[in-house]
Amino acid sequence: MKIATYNVNGINSRLPVLLKWLKNAKPDIVCLQELKAPQEKFPIAEINQAGYQAIWHGQKQWNGIAILSRGFDMTEVQRSLPGNADDIQSRYLEVIIDQIVICCLYLPNGNPFPGPNFEYKMEWIKRLKKRTKQFIDMNLPAILIGDFNIIPTEKDVYKPERWKDDALFQPEVRQVYSQFLKNGWTDSIRTLFQDETIYTFWDYLYKAYDRNAGIRLDHILLSPYLKSSLLRGGIDKEVRGWEKSSDHAPVWIELDRT
Repeated sequence: MKIATYNVNGINSRLPVLLKWLKNAKPDIVCLQELKAPQEKFPIAEINQAGYQAIWHGQKQWNGIAILSRGFDMTEVQRSLPGNADDIQSRYLEVIIDQIVICCLYLPNGNPFPGPNFEYKMEWIKRLKKRTKQFIDMNLPAILIGDFNIIPTEKDVYKPERWKDDALFQPEVRQVYSQFLKNGWTDSIRTLFQDETIYTFWDYLYKAYDRNAGIRLDHILLSPYLKSSLLRGGIDKEVRGWEKSSDHAPVWIELDRT
């Protein structure tokens, strides 16, 4: 089973890029973030034509998430993170596919730091920790996948000193990520590429992609139940270089489901 995450940065404006990547990469399950499209504007006809079914939660401007599946039935569990009924931002979608709990998430950015955006980010993380602890306690096969808006370590950023005042790199959020790992979650991509310089995002400014001046924001965390199932994975960095592409690249893993 090939599972991928991709922050598309506007699904309709970058639909040709997404469809080209789907055709080339052939993932079985794809978690998308930053649709930037209301519910009724999701391009379901084109997604179906590409061979995928979809569950999505749109939002008009900045957020929106979706899960695509090819050949696997999906059961929606919930489309918001429990714990705050007033939170209407489309950032969390939880489904069950092939008896795996898949949590597609688009964690808040938190900038400008400090301020209310960062407070919202930390509140959101607190709710995520509470929800995902249930998966660990019940020893469920579960995957946390998406754009975490967290740079885990200095190894995951080009020139880390430039990010010391950014919400993505604050000690509080890095500590949270580290705590996930201590609680049993496996950072699948870092596990596969322990000593390599790997990024998933390159800004549009200053020729960041050409210089490989990137950061690693997009993660796939596996619960202990799935750790031994990890076969391989990667970052489709070349997609970032395609014309009119997102500033993120697709990230993927393969799991042994035999």
